[in-house]
Amino acid sequence: MNDVYYEDIKIGGVYLSEIGRTITDNDNIWFTLLTNNNNQIHFNSDYTQKNYSGNPFNGRLVVNGMFTMAIVVGLSVEYTSKNGFMLGIENVKFKAPVFSGDTLYAKVEVLDKRESKTHEGFGVVKIKTTGLNQKSEEVMEMVRTFMIPVKNKKW
Repeated sequence: MNDVYYEDIKIGGVYLSEIGRTITDNDNIWFTLLTNNNNQIHFNSDYTQKNYSGNPFNGRLVVNGMFTMAIVVGLSVEYTSKNGFMLGIENVKFKAPVFSGDTLYAKVEVLDKRESKTHEGFGVVKIKTTGLNQKSEEVMEMVRTFMIPVKNKKW
């Protein structure tokens, strides 16, 4: 896809990532340990088997929610904020656990957009982003706001 500018984004527009990202145990464990998260549900199989053997975990390591969110945001950038930068994330909801072997996709709906009041030649866009797994089940959702240039403008 080509670069995306403020003019290209339409309120009500819906985009689904064409590329998915399959999560591995190594991804999850490294992300969790790199961020100093010491919740063993993300990296200790013995712990999860002993303490989370029931549904929906069934003794499996659970993918770190912040990693899930980072992947879903990354999958949405191609269609939204590729030329811009993030201003904020709100209303984050984790709706279902993610496990090693799950493949994530991002669905984006454009909620609102306006010209920036402080940076001429830029717009502020608000989107609802939903993370989906390989079965098209919603695993998370959030509202993200970013700033993006109009065509032929630079910061």
